[in-house]
Amino acid sequence: MPKRYAYLGPEGTFTEAALRNLRPEASEESRVPCEGVASVFDAVRSGKVDGGVVPLENSVEGGVTATIAELINGEPLVITGETAVPVEFSLFARAEVSPEDVKRVATHPHALAQCRDWLAQNMPGVETHTVSSTAAAARAVSEPGAPYDAAICAVIAGERYGLHALADGIGDRSDAATRFIQLSRLGALPPPTGADRTSIIAFIADDHPGALIELLNQFAVRGVNLSRLESRPTGDALGNYCFSIDAEGHVADARVGEALMGIRRVCRDVRFLGSYPRSGRPTETDPTLRARPTTEADFAEAERWLARIRAGQVD
Repeated sequence: MPKRYAYLGPEGTFTEAALRNLRPEASEESRVPCEGVASVFDAVRSGKVDGGVVPLENSVEGGVTATIAELINGEPLVITGETAVPVEFSLFARAEVSPEDVKRVATHPHALAQCRDWLAQNMPGVETHTVSSTAAAARAVSEPGAPYDAAICAVIAGERYGLHALADGIGDRSDAATRFIQLSRLGALPPPTGADRTSIIAFIADDHPGALIELLNQFAVRGVNLSRLESRPTGDALGNYCFSIDAEGHVADARVGEALMGIRRVCRDVRFLGSYPRSGRPTETDPTLRARPTTEADFAEAERWLARIRAGQVD
């Protein structure tokens, strides 16, 4: 039987495009759209599918809360791959709708945030509504008696649901991209490639001055670069936080392995999320990854910057 993969649906989402990048051999029948990020995690955890793809972070809006929450809680899954997909938005509507007819626009919250300036300049006063995905917005607009006049979505979604484009390239940032991860049940990790990423969730032992520094020092003293650090509530009580961390390198690397052991010693708990090939990143031999020594000029400029801040001269 061919392997089946769940993704944040419906058909036509950027997540489906990411799945095609990660698993090009997966046929349309083996791609399983799910309503919501939690449903993708549930499908993988239950064994209904062999893997799943969800968005993790956007270059403009940052981390995807629903995905990070699922990585922190519930039965652990492992990340086995990632891909970055350029995010380009268009405004789609039914054939009989003209730009002047548009009063209500539907889209995903992240897409809305990336198109606010365009909407303000070109459609001032339009009502905006958020739904579970940009493709869900396109599907809703295509249905008879739809409560929305237009959808902000990808071209693939607009065309899939029989809509026509009112405007293309409406994103406020032309270089926006979203990073997607592939999820699997616990098992063998992808072998190191020399251009990898390791992801963990770290729960500090107790809240005290320097707790985060103790954690970060485990990476710094071993020369392990961090590509993402995000604090998230644990859900246990107000004020209790954990840290979602991406580090460059593979757990099979000596320095990464030692860093993880150091973190385990200073933290209450550590959830290992996987080591997997990085997407679109330089290799470890790239000279741009080498640490640059801090110079006296750096200290002087930092001191001048702080003086300006204290004087109320915000850059």
